[in-house]
This record gives sequence, structure tokens and C-alpha cells, in this order.
Amino acid sequence: MEYKNILLIKMSSLGDILHTLPFAAALRQRFPEAKITWLVHPQFAGFLPDPPVIDEVLYFDKVKFNKMNLLDKLAYFLEMRRLLHSKKFDLVIDMQGLFKSAVLAAISGCSNRIGYCEMREGSGLVSKAVCGSHAGGHVIERYLDVARYLGATTDEIVFPLPELTKETAVVQEKLAAQGLQGEYVVIVPGARWKTKEWPVEHYARLAQMIVADGCSVVLAGGPDDATKGKRITEMAGELPQLVDLTGQTSLRELAALIKGCKVYISADTGPLHFAAALKKPLIAMYGPTKADRTGPYGSDDATVILSLADCAGCLKKECDAWHCMYDITPDMVYAAYVEKIRRL
Repeated sequence: MEYKNILLIKMSSLGDILHTLPFAAALRQRFPEAKITWLVHPQFAGFLPDPPVIDEVLYFDKVKFNKMNLLDKLAYFLEMRRLLHSKKFDLVIDMQGLFKSAVLAAISGCSNRIGYCEMREGSGLVSKAVCGSHAGGHVIERYLDVARYLGATTDEIVFPLPELTKETAVVQEKLAAQGLQGEYVVIVPGARWKTKEWPVEHYARLAQMIVADGCSVVLAGGPDDATKGKRITEMAGELPQLVDLTGQTSLRELAALIKGCKVYISADTGPLHFAAALKKPLIAMYGPTKADRTGPYGSDDATVILSLADCAGCLKKECDAWHCMYDITPDMVYAAYVEKIRRL
């Protein structure tokens, strides 16, 4: 069936949105004449594909919504309902698969609603779950099963990335202001779950070893990572070749920073998937999450270091006996780094 006006719901998080980019590209390839609209939280909109892949972006402001009282929340939903109804969508694709996305799909005014195989929190009662041959595989392939269901060909995985010329110039100015010249390694110390974070003292020791090896290190990430960046620089001894840009870049500037790096290193966090989409050499440390399901996808030079803890892959956001990420030592990551740069 052909569709002319499609709503794609994927509101968060950064990594999840990046995982959805190949689906968006495949959707555009399948429906070249359709108008495709993406519904997203404003803070994650900076890396959505530009036209012609996505024609329009709509916003559901979760931060604003969470601060509202009950009556204001109801009014906000009614406003969203009027907006969505006015668009007259003929297909709604819920790629979030959660209660909040299910509500928005339900009030869209479109009766033709589908989602990917893992529909949770009752979302499967609102949108039809599409389960393909990759239901047990990587999340990107699970999303692409929906594109295949719609008739798209997915022989090549494409990440529709924004043009970053302006952001690259801004990043170069910021690096120059810090006295950094030449090649650099990007390290992002944060993660959305506490249990996914690699210890700051491990990052500090790793930074010392990389700098001693002759390469500069740039710490990067969002405002929530700024405290970690400061602690790492203090623990590392405030090395001249260690630059802390945590909390000092926009999403697109962060992507430009990663695009220009020699090697990218982090735990399982959103910017990791920037690096994978940009096909950068990268090293990722995994403890509570499963790399075969949400690991870096797209890079031809990705090294994933899995914790040897018996409980690794538990998917716990909190843990009373957390040690899996500590079990990945700085020496282990540095050895992977040395091996990687020898091949570059």
C-alpha cells in the first residue's frame, strides 16, 4: 500500500534516535513522494535528518509537560490532539513502543498504526507490532524489519547524517582556544544509566596513558557530564594535552568533534552511536547492557570490551553489588587502543 502522509514517533533518547536513522532512510526510499513527519522531544531534535529524508518535525516537550499540573497536562494533550488531527496522517509508526508514544499515536486521528516488535507498556494495544526475522537481533535490524514490512529494501544500511561544516568550524575554534593542535582522541565519560558508566578514575588513568603515548585527549558530553569531566582532569593531573569540553558543545558540535577525532572511547552512551554512524575507529565498554542488541552498528573498526562479570548483560539500571564496569580495567582499554592505532 502507498502512503502519502506519515508520522514517525521516536521522541528519545539520543542513542535510540540515532538507531532509528537507517529506518528513516529506508522509509524515504520506499515512499519517495510521501510527506514524512518526525515527533520528538526538543532536546533530541538536533540530529534528526534534514530534508529530503524528513520533511517536518513536531515536538512533544517532556520537560515542560512534567512540570505541569494535571489540568495543564490535559490541556497540553488536547492541544497535541488538535495539532495531530490537523495533519491528517494516513500512517503512524510508533518506534518508541512505550505508554507515552502509544497515547500520542492513539490521539493522532489515524487508525492505521504500527510499531516494531518490542511494544511495551500497553503500546501494543494501540499499534500493531511488526515482528520480522530480526526480532532477536540488533535494535537497528528490528527497526528495519518494519521498513521491510512496508516494502522497503534494506540491502545497505544508511545513516542520513546532517551536514556539519558550520559545527566543524566552531569546534576547531574551541579546540584552538584550548591550545590543542593535531590529532586527538574523544572520550565521553557519561551514560544515561549509572550502571553503564565506566569509573572516572579509570578514565583518568586511561587519559594519562594516551597522552603519554603522544596523542591529545578531549573529554566531551552534555551538561550532565561536566562534573565527571572536571573530576577526570583533576585526577589525571590537569595534563596540557587533556582538554575538557564536557557541557560546552551542542549535539551537532559534538558530532563534528567526533567526526574529526582519531579514535572514540566511551561506555554504552548516545554519542557512541554518533561515532558508529560516522564510521570512526571506536572502543566501547559494556557491562549491564548487551552489545549484540544495542552495540555500535555501522563502524568498520569497532572494538567492544565486554565485562567478564557473571552478571554482565543484566540490564539493571541500579545495582547494590555493582562491579561489572570496574572489572574492565584501564590497561584493558589501553591495550585495545594501542592495537587499534597500529592499524590506522
